[in-house]
Amino acid sequence: MRIVQTTPQLEQLVGDLENAPYIALDTEFMRDQTYWPKLCLMQVAARGGPAAIIDPLAEGIELAPIYRLIGKPDIVKVLHAARQDIEIFWHQGDVIPDPLFDTQIAAMVCGFGDSASYETLVRRLTNADLDKSARFTDWSRWPLSNRQLEYALGDVTYLCEVYEKLAHELHRTGRASWVEEEIAALKDQDLYELDPANAWKRLKPRTTNKRFLAVLAEVAAWREREAQTKDIPRQRVLRDEALLEIAAHPPNNPEDLERIRAVPKGFAGSRAGRALMEVVVQSLHSPPPTALCVDRTRRKGEPSPAAVDLLKCLLRLKAEAAKVAPRLIASSDDIERLAAFDDEGIAALHGWRAEVFGKDAVALREGSLAMTLENGDAAVVELEDE
Repeated sequence: MRIVQTTPQLEQLVGDLENAPYIALDTEFMRDQTYWPKLCLMQVAARGGPAAIIDPLAEGIELAPIYRLIGKPDIVKVLHAARQDIEIFWHQGDVIPDPLFDTQIAAMVCGFGDSASYETLVRRLTNADLDKSARFTDWSRWPLSNRQLEYALGDVTYLCEVYEKLAHELHRTGRASWVEEEIAALKDQDLYELDPANAWKRLKPRTTNKRFLAVLAEVAAWREREAQTKDIPRQRVLRDEALLEIAAHPPNNPEDLERIRAVPKGFAGSRAGRALMEVVVQSLHSPPPTALCVDRTRRKGEPSPAAVDLLKCLLRLKAEAAKVAPRLIASSDDIERLAAFDDEGIAALHGWRAEVFGKDAVALREGSLAMTLENGDAAVVELEDE
């Protein structure tokens, strides 16, 4: 087993991989005690080439060579459920892999359902069973056993075959562009910029009350800055419930803050408590954030629940026929907006999604398409114009 623990060893590994058409990548990291993910292992493999485990915690090792490889435009980078790995690459190596292939997204297009696990793909595409007994390893504690290292390496060695079979199926069905469209969103740098000013969106408030949102935006930004500076989970600074209650009932003084149930005892008198009170006071005179409805377009009206259910049934039927995960075609919000005749910006009405579902959804909504039962199965019926 190839273990890389020095910069010269890493340079040698990169040299062995830099002419590969693609590389399979994975990471193991810890985040339960920190805000920023602590990179503990990086695994890399190439079909017919070397497979190796890189130890980012080894004393003196510089990871610049592997990030240089990840940035090469002539090598496809293959990952499974890539978002968290890309976040690490971006924040630690200032690189987003491109070209990129996410096997979980590809599996959704190839008929493996929503969010297929890596184990499922390995079992169904390679006929191998992964030993997951080392899943809950503390990867920051070296030395690691051979069993743990073999488990980690398995996350990239089988990934090569999974990638090749999924890529072949996409080419056969002409759906490679469908996957590329989804993966393009993963390569957007804004997805990984953890701007405190946007931290309030994580809380998904269900109100458009301007004062509530103004206070929530400021206290959430304060918590995010505290968590980033101290490198601790945001919930360790203050729980979500506390932020929402503070926004709903802004405290006028430390005593009011202390009486909020979700605020820890003694917090109001601490340095953090005093800083938070200053933020609350300032927020009462601040404008609300620009977006009043967390990433949701205002609907023109409330949709009929029956219409929503009917469109969901059509989505499931069309997704099964196309062997594509329903969630990849249309979200719950898309369905509700379709039912409310609020079509602007709905992805399901454009491109391949429109061909698979969107056009039929509009036809169903407008009464030129119907759904019925045929031999016990749901079916779509086109209605003739009178």
